Amino acid sequence: MEERYQPRRIEERWQRIWEERKIFRVTEDSRLPKYYLLEMFPYPSGRIHMGHVRNYSIGDVIARYKRMRGYNVLHPMGWDAFGLPAENAAIERGVHPAKWTLENIAYMKDQLKKMGFSYDWEREFATCEEGYYRWEQLFFIEMFKRGLAYRRLSTVNWCERCQTILANEQVEGGRCWRCEEEVGVKELEQWFFRITAYAEELLRDLDQLTGWPEKVLTMQRNWIGKSVGAEILFPLVDREGSLNVFTTRQDTVYGATFVSLAVEHPFAMELSRGTAQEGDVKEFAERVKKINQALRGIDEGEKEGVFTGSYCINPFTQEKIPIYLANFVLMEYGTGVVMAVPAHDQRDFEFARKYALPIRLVIQPKDEQLNSDEMAEAYVEEGVMVSSGPFTGLPSEVGREKIAAFLEEKEWGKQDVRYRLRDWGISRQRYWGAPIPILYCKPCGMVPVPEAELPVVLPKDVEFSGQGGSPLAKLPEFFNATCPKCGGQARRETDTMDTFVESSWYFARYACPDEVRAPLDRVRVTYWMPVDQYVGGIEHAVLHLLYARFFTKVLRDLGWIKLGEPFTNLLTQGMVIKDGAKMSKSKGNVVDPDFLIERYGADTARLFALFAAPPEKDLDWSDQGVEGAHRFLGRLWRFVFQNQGVLFRATSDLQPESLSPHLRELRRLIHRTIKKVTDDIEGRFHFNTAIAAVMEFFNALSLAAKDESQLEQGAGLIKGGLETIIVLLYPFVPHMASELWENLGHQKSLEEVRWPVYSQEALEEEQLLIVVQVDGRVRGRITVPADASSEFIEAEALADPKVRGFLHGKEVQRVIQVPHRLVNIVLEG
Repeated sequence: MEERYQPRRIEERWQRIWEERKIFRVTEDSRLPKYYLLEMFPYPSGRIHMGHVRNYSIGDVIARYKRMRGYNVLHPMGWDAFGLPAENAAIERGVHPAKWTLENIAYMKDQLKKMGFSYDWEREFATCEEGYYRWEQLFFIEMFKRGLAYRRLSTVNWCERCQTILANEQVEGGRCWRCEEEVGVKELEQWFFRITAYAEELLRDLDQLTGWPEKVLTMQRNWIGKSVGAEILFPLVDREGSLNVFTTRQDTVYGATFVSLAVEHPFAMELSRGTAQEGDVKEFAERVKKINQALRGIDEGEKEGVFTGSYCINPFTQEKIPIYLANFVLMEYGTGVVMAVPAHDQRDFEFARKYALPIRLVIQPKDEQLNSDEMAEAYVEEGVMVSSGPFTGLPSEVGREKIAAFLEEKEWGKQDVRYRLRDWGISRQRYWGAPIPILYCKPCGMVPVPEAELPVVLPKDVEFSGQGGSPLAKLPEFFNATCPKCGGQARRETDTMDTFVESSWYFARYACPDEVRAPLDRVRVTYWMPVDQYVGGIEHAVLHLLYARFFTKVLRDLGWIKLGEPFTNLLTQGMVIKDGAKMSKSKGNVVDPDFLIERYGADTARLFALFAAPPEKDLDWSDQGVEGAHRFLGRLWRFVFQNQGVLFRATSDLQPESLSPHLRELRRLIHRTIKKVTDDIEGRFHFNTAIAAVMEFFNALSLAAKDESQLEQGAGLIKGGLETIIVLLYPFVPHMASELWENLGHQKSLEEVRWPVYSQEALEEEQLLIVVQVDGRVRGRITVPADASSEFIEAEALADPKVRGFLHGKEVQRVIQVPHRLVNIVLEG
C-alpha cells in the first residue's frame, strides 16, 4: 500500500476490474427481490455537468446500497438523443446531427465511467437508433387505429428561432424552453395524442403515488385541472343558435351582465358581420391571435376587448346582454366562452370597469353587506345568494347544486366536468426526430405505414441550410411514396415526433433492450417494472412525468404491459448553485467535472456532491467543501497506511465483556453509526447526515488508535470499526473503499459483502447501571446515559429517593466515583 492517496490510479484500476468482471451486469432472478433504480437519462449535449454528477451520484448510492441489502438491482443508462440542439449544431457548425450526437455520447459515456457509476452498460441505447424508434412508430400506428393519435388544424405555439411547434408545457413565461426566444402563434395542421382521454385516470391515480413529493403531485393535479361545474346555453338574439358556456360558479349566473369570447371562437367574426363593429372586431382578433396564449392567460395582464355588435339572453334573468371578444379568454380552456360575472370574478371586474359594464352583486358574505358601487375588487369567496330569484338565501355551495339540477330540468344546460389538460401536440417541423409513420393518399386519405415496412428510417443524406423548416420536406426521395392500400402515389408525413415521446417509454425498454421481435418482452418487463426509485429534477414535474404516466397507461391498454403507473417512488434533487445562481455557461459559473476528477478524483467529487446538502435541496458550490472532502479521504487513507501492520494481523472476534469501558463505548458507537447511516439512506436519502455520522465515528476511532494501550487491547475492535467505516462509505466512494478493503486482507470484493447490521444489545449499552453506596454500603442503583459526566452522575445519585433516605440530613463530605460502575457517598462522622 502506498503512503499517499492517489485517486486516479485507484479509480482507473477499480473501474477496469468492474468492467472486466461485469460486476453490474444483471439478469432476472426470481429468487431475489428486484429493485429498479433509474435516473432520468441525459441529453447528449457534449459534456456532463455538476448537475449530472449530483443526480447520478445520488442514484449510484441507492443502487450500491440496495445490492448490499440483497436486492437484484437494475441500474441502466442510455441517451435521450433526438432534439433541437443537435440540429442547431448541424446548422451552426456544419456537422451532421447524427455525428454530433454520437461523438457527444462517446465522450459523455467516458466521463460517466470515470465517475465509477454502477451501470449495466449492456442495456445502453440511444433513442435516435432505428432499433428504438421503430417501436415508437409501431405504438403511434396502434394509437392511430384506436383514435388516440389524430391530426387537426390548430393554433399552436411557434418558436421562430427553432422553427418548430412547442407544446403549452414547453412555453415558459412566454418564451421557448430550449432557446428562450419569445414564442408566437401560428395555425397549422398537426398531430396530437389524445391524453385527455386519460385525464380522470391520470388525476385519480395520483392518490396511489405515496412515494412522490407532494409538490410534484400538486403540480400535476393543477395541470390536469379538474373542474366540476355546468354547461349553460345563452341563446343568441336575432339569430339561430346559442353560446355554450362552461362555468364552475353557476351560483353566480344571476350576476352575468355580459359574455366574453375567445378570438379563435367560430362565432367571433360571424357575430360582428354586417355591424358597425365588424372592422374593429377583425383588427382586434388579428392582433390578439399573434400573442402567445401563455401570455394571454396571465392574470396580471391588461384586460382588453371589443364589442361584437351582438347580444345573447341570460336564461335565468331573461336579460339581453352584450357579447364581447376578450384577450384573456382562451379557446383551449372550457368552451372558449365565458359567462362574465364582474362582481365575482377579478378579470371580469377589471374588464367591466374598463368598458363601463354593469356590476351586479349576487353573493354576499355571511357577516357583512357589500355595495357594488364601492367595491375595489371582485368578491370571489363563498357566501349567501342574493338577487337570485328562487335561489336567494341559499348558501352558494348549495346553490350550485340546485342550479345545476334546475338547468337539466329546464333543458337550459347540464352538469359537466371539464379539465384544464389539453391533448398533447407532438408534431415538430424539424429533422432530428422520429418520423411520423403516416402516408397521405388523395383517394385513401391518411394511411399508416404497414408494420412490415417499419421503421420509417430518418435519411442521413440531408442538407441543413438554416433557412427554417425541416429538410425532410425538401427531400423528394423521402416524401414520395406508394400508397399501401391502392398502390397509387402518396406523400409521406415530413413532421417528426416531439422528443418527449422517446422519453415516455424508455424505462420499459431498459428491461429488454435486446428484444428484436417486439418493442417489449412482456415477461422481463413484468419482472422489472415498475421503476422502484426514479431520480431527476423538479423541472420535469409536468412535462416528462405526466407524459410518461400517460404513455404507460396507453401501453397497458394496447396489451404491452400490465401496470398503470411507471414510477413507484420519485426523488427530485435540487440544483447546483454557484455565486448565487444555477450553474450555466452563459453565467460563467460552471465547474468542469473533468477538472475535479483530474485534480481530486471521482470519489471526492461524489463525496462533496452528496455531503454538501440533502438531495432535495439546492447545493451551494464551495471550493473549500471540495477540499474538505478530499482531506477527509486523505486522512482515512493515511490512517489505514499507518496502522496497516497492526490491523492486518488483528482479529475482530472479541467478546464485549472483555473490553475496557472506553472500548465498550467505541463498540457502541460502531453500532450507533451503522443504525444512523442505514436509517438515513433507507428512510430519507439524507446522505449528508449519513456521511457526517461516518466522519464523526472515524474521528473517535482515530483517537482510540492513538492510545497505545487501547490499540494493543482493542486492535480487533478498531479493525472492525475501520472495516465498518469502509463498508458504510462504499456506496459513496466505491473506488477508495474497494482499495482499502483489499489492503486489509479481504479476498472477497465489497460488491459481495452484505450491508452491516447493528446490534440492538450494543445500542442498549447507551444506558449504564451505576451502584450507589452510602459510607460503603449499597443503598441504591441509578441508570444514566453512557456518556454522562461525573457531575451529572453525582447529582443523580444524591437525588435518588432511596439514597436520600439514608442520608439522615447529614452533610456530605465527599463523593467517590469508579467510572461507569459505582458512586460512594461519604457522610460526616
